[in-house]
Amino acid sequence: MKFFADYTNLALIAIALVSGGLLAWPVFKRGGKGLSTMEATQLINRKGAVILDVRSSEEFAGGHLPQARNLPLDDVEGKVAQVIKNKAAPVLIVCKSGQRSAKAQSLLRSLGYAEAFSLQGGLAAWQEAGLPVVK
Repeated sequence: MKFFADYTNLALIAIALVSGGLLAWPVFKRGGKGLSTMEATQLINRKGAVILDVRSSEEFAGGHLPQARNLPLDDVEGKVAQVIKNKAAPVLIVCKSGQRSAKAQSLLRSLGYAEAFSLQGGLAAWQEAGLPVVK
C-alpha cells in the first residue's frame, strides 16, 4: 500500500493509464482495426463476403477487387440497402487507403450490418500483396 500512497508513483500510474487510453482511442473510435489482406481473402472465400468499394466511380473503373460492388461513400447511407439486402451477410469494405472504408464500416455497423469490415490499407495493400484486381 505504501507504493500507492506515494504521490510520485500515483502520477506515474496516471500517466501510464492516460497514455494507454490515448493509444487505444483510434481503435475504439473507428470500430476496430481493419482486416489484413489475408483475413480479407479468408472472409471472401470462407464466408462469401460481399465486397463494397466506397471509392468514386472513376476510381472504381481504374481497378477494383473481383466481384466488388461500387457505392461511393457519400451514397452509402441512402443506398446500401439496395446493394446489400441481407444485413447478416459479411461485408468487406474497400477504398484506396483504408480511410474511407473505416468511415463506411462505422456507418454500416450503425445501420445494423454487424459483420462489416474495412480492408486495412485499402486497394493499395491488396495490390501490394499481389492479389487480383480487375478493370
